[in-house]
Amino acid sequence: MTKYEQLQEHLKGNQNTWLVTGVAGFIGSNLLEKLLILNQKVVGLDNFDTGHQYNIDQAIEDANEATGKDLSNNFRFVNGDIRELEDCQKACSGVDYVLHQAALGSVPRSIEDPINTNRANIDGFLNMLAASKDANVQRFVYAASSSTYGDHLDLPKVEDKIGNPLSPYAVTKVVNELYAQVFAKTYGFKTIGLRYFNIFGKRQDPNGAYAAVIPKWVAAVLNKENVFINGDGETSRDFCYIDNTVQMNLLAATTDNNEATDQVYNVALNDRTSLNKLYQMIEDRLIQRNTRTRKERANL
Repeated sequence: MTKYEQLQEHLKGNQNTWLVTGVAGFIGSNLLEKLLILNQKVVGLDNFDTGHQYNIDQAIEDANEATGKDLSNNFRFVNGDIRELEDCQKACSGVDYVLHQAALGSVPRSIEDPINTNRANIDGFLNMLAASKDANVQRFVYAASSSTYGDHLDLPKVEDKIGNPLSPYAVTKVVNELYAQVFAKTYGFKTIGLRYFNIFGKRQDPNGAYAAVIPKWVAAVLNKENVFINGDGETSRDFCYIDNTVQMNLLAATTDNNEATDQVYNVALNDRTSLNKLYQMIEDRLIQRNTRTRKERANL
């Protein structure tokens, strides 16, 4: 068995309480689903600024279907805002592990609205750190970002070599890592940061001005709409599936390796895909799927 498989078996027989901030979002709702499947108790904190109730509902429904049980009683929702310290304190009460996903994402959004980005991503982060520390949480795992690498162009991206941030959003993520380091050194509070690289998967919102490219293109192909690719399309990115992100969060929260804490880690595939190739892959897969569906219907 892999270490992750062993962890899942262990969690099924040992119930803990986890706080997932941003639980109504894409990554948060996937964490909720997996934790419920593993027989864990989950507290979810969200203010629905960018998240949706249907993500929570779908996560619980999918967990129920996967286990054949009604797991809704293992979930408690706190309608609150990480910018309010009291909301953070309320959510952290009685919690063993914190998976902090709540933030205002998107580089373009941060350029348009740096003030609110700062309030959510720095003030909110500090509130969650302080509330978690005061609640004696065992481990604080937080969503960092590949934007931290800024103007450092070397490949592959190595955790201890970053450049200057290129957006207000990137600044907030650098500050998050600095605060986590300070809390580790000053208070002995255990944290792990996960630098996400272009995460994709189910419940990722294809709508809105700041939608990520994969769900946006999938929706466009399904709806037979035109897709616009910036430049020559040869810009490449590292795309990482949501299940890998969930795995990293759970392993980071529960590791008993003290040397692994108070660090940041890349969450990536370690492979690059051009936008042209990505679009072609999406189009080919969806055309194959639609063709197969038509054949299945014809045989009914």
